[in-house]
Amino acid sequence: MYEPNVVGDWQEYDEHAGLRVRVHRLELSEPPRGRDDAADGLTYFSLRVTVENRGSRHLGIHLEDGQIDVRVGPDGESAFLDWRNSQFIEGFDVYPLRRVTAVLYAAGPEASLGLVDVQVQLRVEDEWTGRRLWSGSIGGPAGTAEAQQGAVRDSLAHQVSVFLRDQAEEGTA
Repeated sequence: MYEPNVVGDWQEYDEHAGLRVRVHRLELSEPPRGRDDAADGLTYFSLRVTVENRGSRHLGIHLEDGQIDVRVGPDGESAFLDWRNSQFIEGFDVYPLRRVTAVLYAAGPEASLGLVDVQVQLRVEDEWTGRRLWSGSIGGPAGTAEAQQGAVRDSLAHQVSVFLRDQAEEGTA
């Protein structure tokens, strides 16, 4: 059963040897060019998406606005993505042993930031990769990795995964 990555984990892409990606540095942060009026009453946070090429040839990477989905809270409500302040990856050739990073600014209700899900779908050499999901949290006990892992452990996806695993074990016993 598929379980989401924890924010900070690297995820390899089978379809492109040596290519890996991660979502990291999920933290409260004000945008550099000022707040968007549409985010009035919401709490801003930032995150980074880093793509690393450990392969033997360069790859053209695209990671733009519509390829990242940020959801907050236990119900997975859409976060406001501030595209004006965010820095995307638009057609960048990532050479072997190099990285490229997108910095995104988003906002959501402060009470919902205990669980943040980020789904990423890269476009590599004009081909779409499979979607990958990371879960983490902002705040909690000092924003530690344990707090992020706790958020993933308590997430609905994890609960469903445990239920299905238990059902499969009962069926084989």
